[in-house]
Amino acid sequence: MPPEMTPIDGESQRKRVCYFFDSDVSGFHYGPGHPMKPTRIRMCHSLVMNYGLYKRMEIFRAKPATKREMTQFHSDEYVDFLSKITPSNMNSFIKEQHKYNVGDDCPVFDGLFDYCAISAGGSMEGAARLSRDKCDIAVNWAGGLHHAKKSEASGFCYVNDIVLGILELLRYHTRVLYIDIDVHHGDGVEEAFYTTDRVMTVSFHKYGEYFPGTGELRDVGIGKGKYYALNFPLRDGVTNENYQSVFEPVMRQVMESYDPGAVVLQCGTDSLSGDKLGCFNLSMRGHANCVQFIKSFNKPLLLVGGGGYTMRNVSRCWAYETGLAAGVELGKEIPMNEYYEYFGPDYELDVKASNMDDMNSPEYLERVKGIVLDHLRQVGGPPSVQMQDVPRLPIDDIVEDDPDEDMVDPNDRRPMRLLDSRRQNDGEFSDSDDEGEGGRRDHASNKDRDTVGTGRRFGAAAVGIMSTGTTHGVGPSVAPPVAGSSAAPPAVSSEQSDMDVDEVPLAQAAKAKAPSSKANGTAASGET
Repeated sequence: MPPEMTPIDGESQRKRVCYFFDSDVSGFHYGPGHPMKPTRIRMCHSLVMNYGLYKRMEIFRAKPATKREMTQFHSDEYVDFLSKITPSNMNSFIKEQHKYNVGDDCPVFDGLFDYCAISAGGSMEGAARLSRDKCDIAVNWAGGLHHAKKSEASGFCYVNDIVLGILELLRYHTRVLYIDIDVHHGDGVEEAFYTTDRVMTVSFHKYGEYFPGTGELRDVGIGKGKYYALNFPLRDGVTNENYQSVFEPVMRQVMESYDPGAVVLQCGTDSLSGDKLGCFNLSMRGHANCVQFIKSFNKPLLLVGGGGYTMRNVSRCWAYETGLAAGVELGKEIPMNEYYEYFGPDYELDVKASNMDDMNSPEYLERVKGIVLDHLRQVGGPPSVQMQDVPRLPIDDIVEDDPDEDMVDPNDRRPMRLLDSRRQNDGEFSDSDDEGEGGRRDHASNKDRDTVGTGRRFGAAAVGIMSTGTTHGVGPSVAPPVAGSSAAPPAVSSEQSDMDVDEVPLAQAAKAKAPSSKANGTAASGET
């Protein structure tokens, strides 16, 4: 019986969807015990293919971004460093690792630069195809690495594919809107466009002794960009209903006031219930409601990934949202696929909310929403931009049609180099060996690794992305104290990693069940 797909009611015209996937992305490994696992992208792709979504969209393997393309945002020295450092020579770059914040949350691993190039290439080519009206929605789940700075890695992110994609969109659109529904603040993207009115950034995130420590309510941009950065700080345990009650009114007003030419939506799934590093309580449908709502405005839309550390939930959510982009709702029964055992015991697509307490009172949400909308009213309508001739870049040759292509005799043999560039690896769907349990090879904890860079520069919060601290119920006041008026919270020790909590019970569970991944156990973070 084929998997169920139901067309979405009310959609009069089907969207043209470009979906980007590179099978090489799952071959990279941050290191034993590290929560960021690129395999989640291949798990999502396996669901996408086995649900039959490939029939409803175009699937591309993007050309990896080059060093020159990365330096449209990142500094030459930083990109050169990423291209040179490897695990075998990292001891020769100790000074540079401290300088560029590489070695702790952002480790050095084999193929680091290639991984960054694949992520950035998908977002840049997706943006280029949107700009040339080759699709209505572009999807790159390997992207969404929103913490990376101009000359610094941060929060598992090295190259900021989102900024590079937005820069590509700005070549054709006067205004671009960036929306972030990751549990962490989209600090890298906000910082990149903090002084311009050509990009509006809107971030809904956990705030209060929580990585990266930025995204305060009063951070609204400066200079020409004042009031073009909006932040909605949230507290632990936010539910679908409360999230929707603030997301939709704010984004509806943003669309009316800013009138963007294109939209980039970062769909980090660490805001889902039960995420190993997150603290929200959204179900899959609550998260996907944001995608469907933004899609309803019929703007060119780039969907990118981001955080998400309970792999079976990440893949479920992104596959479901890929279906929404293509105009269908996926059935609840997961079809047979290469990772089928990961989705037990119910083998259903849905990610349900838990009974976690919601620390966001209606009064708090209303006050914050009122302030955010007041900031938005300061914009006073969409800014005008004097457009110029679009400069020619190498990516234009990739996405533009060859005018002579239709004249080629179909019986002529194509060059082998061209055929090889389109070929997927034979081992695309091989089993994963990076989960650390059930007889798998990697059992070490991330905190046991020999790391070079131990210092952190994450602002007042002074915590890394893997150290959530004791922030239950903590959130910003509507009128927070002036910076410097109170002492910064103490740094959270690297010994208190969330990854330590769930290793013992999961190991015991693995013995009682059939071999499965670490992601199959019950997370200690409150997952049901």
